[in-house]
Order: sequence, then structure tokens, then C-alpha cells
Amino acid sequence: MGIFRRGPRRDRSDTPRDAEFGYFSTDEGSRFRARVREAFAEQGLEVTVYADSVKDSGGRRFGLGNLAAVCHNDRRGPRVWPELIRRHVGMVLRTMDGPSALDTLPPEQIRAQLYPRVISEAGLDPQTFSYARGVAPGLYEILALDLPESVMMLTDEALEPLGRLPDLRAQALDNLRQLPVESHETVKGGDGMRFEVVVGDSFYTASRVLALDALVPQLTGRGLTPDGALVAMPFRHQLAFHVIRDSGMIPALNAMASFAASGFEDTPGAISPFVYWWRDGILTQLSDREDEGDGLRIVVGDDFQELLERLVGDSQEGG
Repeated sequence: MGIFRRGPRRDRSDTPRDAEFGYFSTDEGSRFRARVREAFAEQGLEVTVYADSVKDSGGRRFGLGNLAAVCHNDRRGPRVWPELIRRHVGMVLRTMDGPSALDTLPPEQIRAQLYPRVISEAGLDPQTFSYARGVAPGLYEILALDLPESVMMLTDEALEPLGRLPDLRAQALDNLRQLPVESHETVKGGDGMRFEVVVGDSFYTASRVLALDALVPQLTGRGLTPDGALVAMPFRHQLAFHVIRDSGMIPALNAMASFAASGFEDTPGAISPFVYWWRDGILTQLSDREDEGDGLRIVVGDDFQELLERLVGDSQEGG
């Protein structure tokens, strides 16, 4: 999985666009939904197809957003969509129709497969996930059970028989710290700009921001400073960071703002298009969309402004 994504060559961008998934043309959107309907039919289910979901005769609704993004981002193009869709539908139905892992796995195995996940509020039902911890504006941490074919986000009801929430969270964080790093790359540019990117197929790659204090020394050989780091979590398979040590943070901030916004678009498991200041485990949002248009702007509070002035002053004295 590369850190910079380029979509496959398909219908021209000036052809009419799908009303729900704008990265599809109208024709591609129709073909995608037809393949979804066929995949459910192969599993013995007739479904009603809507713009963003399908519903079976029992009233179960299946969202199409993540699957559409997976198809869009596969560089092999529409020729592989039928297989991707068939595999996804089969996995979803096996997960839904089979016995719950919470009923079949022993408690010690559940705890060993427990991980924290950072998700956007768009994917969160506050009534069933009231325990979710806010980690930044619009971002929340929940607990998930990692299974061979799926990830089960655990609701209030699911967590209740498993033990005390602080103990479960501590176990999940410990499991997260022990995950291997699948891939790590350094992005470099002019003005000494650089930042690190961790990528991987794991659904918890971006969530490693919750264990940044362990990840940074593992990858760089140096720990975090009291000033913390810049971080970005565009989607679940990617985490970018820059440890704040000197004024080199400034070009990194601008580059990471563009990087996060680009990585967020049209991805499965999208989390945030913004850059954050990580300090003592607390995330402060630094980038935002322009009030009008598609541009980006950097928004800093008093604390970060003081940090900027100090680093620039130190750089001038050192120069």
C-alpha cells in the first residue's frame, strides 16, 4: 500500500458523475450497484438497491460506502470489481449469519484480540457507543474485537459482560503497542521538510496515534520531545507524524496538511482530513478547510503560536 494514492484510469472526469459516489461516473455507479445486487443474489438474497445501501427482505440494510471506495481505489479498475464485491458480500453475510464471537470465544482470547480504534463521528452511533472517548473534535476512540474476516466494533451492551472499561482499554492499548509495523516511509522535500508515514493493511494502523509514545522511538530511535508531534490520520491504514524538535516543523505542517486532505478523499475507513498537534496524548486540530472553496488553512491557538515563536527564535539565534 503506497502512501500517495492515484486512482485507476476509468471514465473521464468530465462525464456525468454518480450522485452518491462522485468518484464514479453515472455508468460506473450503475455497474457497481448491479454487481452488488448480483453478489447478493449468488448468496440467495434478493436485495433492494438504493444509492448508498441495499436492503434485504428481512429489513437488514448494508451500506455501500466503504465497498465503493475499495473498488474505486483498486488500480486494476472495473474488471476486478465483481470479485472484490463477491468477496466482500460473502464476508459480511458470514459475519452476520454466524454465531457471535462474543458467545464462542473464551474471555482470555477476546482480551488478546481487543484493540482501540480511532473513528470519525460519522461512523459512530452515540446511543450504542456511549462509552466512546473523544480524542479530538469529531474523532472518538472505541474498542474493537479483531476477527479473522472482520472487525467487530464493541457496543455498550457488548462490553458490559467483559469487565471494567479502564481494564479493557488498558489491555487494548497494550495489544496495539505490540502490533508489528507493516511499512514505514519518510517523506522529504524542500526547506528540510520531512515527516514519517506508517502504512499497513491493519485496521488499527491510524489508531497507533494512541500509542505514539511507543511508536516514535521504535521507528526513529529517538523519543518524543515535550513539545510533542504533528500527526495526521487520513484513513484507517495510514498514520503520519513529525516529531517537533525545531523550526523544521513549519514546512512539515504545511506539507502534512495537504497530505492529510488528499489521503482522506474517497478512501475506505476515512478518519480525518486534518493535521493535529499531539502533546501528552492530547490532540489539537491545526488545519481546517477554507470557509469558502476547497482550500486549506492553518488555525493555531495561543499555545501553538507561542511554540512557533519560540522555535523560530531558537532557529534565528542558532543561525
